[in-house]
Amino acid sequence: MHGFIFGIYPYIALSVLLIGSIARYERDPFTWKSSSSQLLRRKQLIFGSVLFHVGVLTIFFGHLFGLLTPLPLIEALGISHEAKQILAVVVGGVAGGMALVGGIILIHRRLIDPRIHATSSAMDIIILSLLLLQLCLGLLTIIISVQNIDGVEMVKFMQWAQAIFTFDTRAASYTEGAPLLFQLHIFLGLTVFTLFPFSRLVHMLSVPVRYLWRPGYQIVRTRKHSPKYPVE
Repeated sequence: MHGFIFGIYPYIALSVLLIGSIARYERDPFTWKSSSSQLLRRKQLIFGSVLFHVGVLTIFFGHLFGLLTPLPLIEALGISHEAKQILAVVVGGVAGGMALVGGIILIHRRLIDPRIHATSSAMDIIILSLLLLQLCLGLLTIIISVQNIDGVEMVKFMQWAQAIFTFDTRAASYTEGAPLLFQLHIFLGLTVFTLFPFSRLVHMLSVPVRYLWRPGYQIVRTRKHSPKYPVE
């Protein structure tokens, strides 16, 4: 089972994420949206959404570069494993705390307000709940990371992640003996990837970069005063 979860499941999750996202965009493009409910509890949405998105994006890119940066490159830059571990703990702790607070605000808003709850799908609740659980697991791993500040565990997961992308058949062996909390964190993360194409998370792939080179500006005029018509 360990070999399946850490050696085979990652390829299943990434394949479903890639193929499922492409298929959804081609077959159901009108469902490719975040299904915003910003007209309801707007202030609560803005506050929670900003905290959640900033925190999650920081964590995502932190994991991306932290796990996939080759070890020889890190050593060539003179960055010790201990320094990298401390940076991951500090940045991950702050970003994780922001995302958790924001996520709690968002799920409270979605569950408590009957109008928002009525427009929420089961997948909306499931994926947000899984993300909150994932954030809790990630924050709990900080306790273990602080106790093992030498970065040994971190190196194991870097080797595992890079082995997945280099199709190293020994990938699962790098996580053997790792703390259970870390293993649960990885498993749940892969599960979120698997559910990604079937949730509103697909809007993350729709970064509006086209606005950087659009031919002209869109002019929006506001009507501050209503036109005066003569009274007959």
